[in-house]
Amino acid sequence: MTERFVRHATFTVEHRYAASPEQVYRAWAEPGLKARWFSKAELFDFRVGGREFSRGGPPEGPVFTFDACYQEIVPGERIVYSYTLDAGDTRISVSITTVELFPVEGGTRLVFTEQGAFFDGHDTPEIREHGTREMLGTLGKTL
Repeated sequence: MTERFVRHATFTVEHRYAASPEQVYRAWAEPGLKARWFSKAELFDFRVGGREFSRGGPPEGPVFTFDACYQEIVPGERIVYSYTLDAGDTRISVSITTVELFPVEGGTRLVFTEQGAFFDGHDTPEIREHGTREMLGTLGKTL
């Protein structure tokens, strides 16, 4: 029998971009721009109550499924969404994420905070935080 457990964690990642908060916001809000640094969504309905759904992963597997619901959106300032992440048929986590955008001299300070429940050792907060840092770095390259 598989041991079942939940590991709860919160992490925050900050990143600065040489782009305005409006430009950074658009990179999250417009499907074509977001696909350049995140993944191409099969469903992208960027509004409070809207969903974003995508699947992908390495050729050798597994397929990761990201299924998000937007909870709060303040254009140019804040995006809050909850999401599940599955690896194949296994639910590996459920999270709530807050993206905050602050104008600073020369651009934007982005504060990304994720509060997650990570299931049965299939994923860890450390792995997720590392992936988030890489993702936000990729965002910076596309801006």
